[in-house]
Amino acid sequence: AASKRSIGRCHCVAMKIAIEGCCHGELDAIYAAIAHLEVVEKVKIDLLICCGDFQAVRNLDDLECMSVPDKYKALGTFYKYYSGEKTAPIPTLFIGGNHEASNYLWELYYGGYVAPNIYYVGHSGVVNFGDLRIGGLSGIFKTHDYKKGHHERPPYSGHAVKTAYHVREFDVFKLKQVKSEIDVFLSHDWPRGIAQFGNKHELFRKKKFLKDEIESNTLGSPPAEELLKRLKPKYWFSAHLHVKYAALVKHEDEKTTKFLALDKCLPRRDFLQVIDLPEKSAEGGFALDEEWLAILKANHKYHSVTHRPAQLPAYGTPEAIDLEPHKKWVSERLQAAGSSATVPPEFVATRPAYDPSSETRRKGRAPADVDVNPQTKALMDLLELDLKITTPSGAGNNDDVKYYAVPRPGPFGNAPPRRAPPPPKVADPDEIEL
Repeated sequence: AASKRSIGRCHCVAMKIAIEGCCHGELDAIYAAIAHLEVVEKVKIDLLICCGDFQAVRNLDDLECMSVPDKYKALGTFYKYYSGEKTAPIPTLFIGGNHEASNYLWELYYGGYVAPNIYYVGHSGVVNFGDLRIGGLSGIFKTHDYKKGHHERPPYSGHAVKTAYHVREFDVFKLKQVKSEIDVFLSHDWPRGIAQFGNKHELFRKKKFLKDEIESNTLGSPPAEELLKRLKPKYWFSAHLHVKYAALVKHEDEKTTKFLALDKCLPRRDFLQVIDLPEKSAEGGFALDEEWLAILKANHKYHSVTHRPAQLPAYGTPEAIDLEPHKKWVSERLQAAGSSATVPPEFVATRPAYDPSSETRRKGRAPADVDVNPQTKALMDLLELDLKITTPSGAGNNDDVKYYAVPRPGPFGNAPPRRAPPPPKVADPDEIEL
């Protein structure tokens, strides 16, 4: 029996993962809560997963690239882990939400380490931790930005500071091409319709203002709903609405997805949940996913980094992409690169960390350009792809889109319309108050 156990990975001890809702930069508090739990329950957590609003804020300048009301602008404690003052005690994985340092996450669009032992899934992505396969979609859904390209760049002037975190069709299109089984999927906002699969009356009691949206089936993200039905992961974790909610989705093929949303990190709030995964091993840590690399390779030419929508084949039909030649190419490339090819590139700091001794009162200044992150460059080099995300903000944001005034009939023939006044500024009804 001992010789049989020595073949392959030992699953004698269940993998334990901790799921956290909205982080809001409170890494110290979250790690302290986990350390306390480990002592009290006599367990060891293998992986922490945060479901958005992570706020990887390195310095005061990053704060100016985050969509947060001024009264809530705070550095948090992430910068300590970025600078090396502290080290994350647990491997940590996260997706983006709607309150992020967008400039930093953009330079890691495909994913990567934001600090040692802290890994960002990317705007969309699939990554492995041991033999646990995790997919994720960052941001929140907004209809008016869904079809657009990724046109936003630092310093994110005007409304761009908000649209930068809106989900794009191109990122969902790539995820729809995933065929191999996903164990865990992450989204910040909930899949549309998920509330129907749990105790919605208990949800009404906690969040009365959600009742109309739930009953009209307008609460949540339609693209996330499509991914839920298509990928059918074993687990789906979300945050955003600052409430704990569980649901069980039974798919037509008898597969099931266990859904859990959690609150934000505050005292006496349900922001943390430990999940046992008895058939999984943490051995090997983070690793690039071979199928996802093939998907990146196959779809790179469709990625729009301007206002123009991505010109997806067959009107956005995932089956129109033939992945097989790209899978073969990636497999051969990884074999040629050696056994360490799927190990993610190491963390490299691209901006100075906050220095509390000299910057206590300085107001931040949003950077004016995109940093070339060595991790992203290494990934593009591995796949032999060009680095699209560093396109300057002035190249293709508005320059490539020409607007023409349509003549309108008048008493003296056709005349161009007069310039209309700008629309009034209104509160965004889809934003969740912190």
